[in-house]
Amino acid sequence: MPEWLVLTLAMLAACVVVVVITLLRHRRAADDEDTSETPDVIEYMTMWIGVVYAIVLGLAIAGVWEGRSAAEEHVRAEAVALHEVTERVRVYPAEVRDRIRDDVNAYVGHVVTTEWRAMADDGEVTARGTELLDRLRRDVTDYEPRTDFEAQAYQPLVDQVAAADEARSARAESTGETMPGVVWFGLVAGAVITIGMIFALQIRRTAREMVLAGLFSALVAFLLFLIWDFDAPYSRGLAASADPFLRFFPHLGS
Repeated sequence: MPEWLVLTLAMLAACVVVVVITLLRHRRAADDEDTSETPDVIEYMTMWIGVVYAIVLGLAIAGVWEGRSAAEEHVRAEAVALHEVTERVRVYPAEVRDRIRDDVNAYVGHVVTTEWRAMADDGEVTARGTELLDRLRRDVTDYEPRTDFEAQAYQPLVDQVAAADEARSARAESTGETMPGVVWFGLVAGAVITIGMIFALQIRRTAREMVLAGLFSALVAFLLFLIWDFDAPYSRGLAASADPFLRFFPHLGS
């Protein structure tokens, strides 16, 4: 099911729940119930519950957004390091240069196709990707420079391979969900309590109150969906993409 459809259904469901409960409460209300006033303590509690929950939602959104931004940075750093390897290796003999560039192409091609799907589906990188990167490292480090010019390029090449390996490790660590289950429990429970306080304010079924209650519940559903969507940086609708790899290695995207 497309994620935009999931979001739409979740927001509509939240609105429907509020409207249905409001109508049921109106039908069961006593004829002599006074709805003109709400106790001050209930208004005070509702206000602070809303403030606290808004702060929690803001912190959760900031946390998952930061995780997504970090995931994008890991991909960019890895792609830049591998691109530098292909450029700096041009001072090597043609046989060695072509072998190293083939290693980089094989690794990047595997990442943008097979490994990216594995991260989205299984939340982990592949063993094959690790093998391809190890082969690249061996071909770079095992070569013995024959000239001063090659010797000057050797250490930067080793450093770039190490940078790519470090970025890959960071990418592997950020493939899963970042929000613990206990946090999700708090977010969902807070949404139920916050929306439930609407009924404590003795909401009736006037058009204005019904619209505001429905919009408020839909907003909470949207924010929870946004947190869920950002929670897995590589596998959901607004996920980090492999564009940095394709930007530096466009021939591998065709």
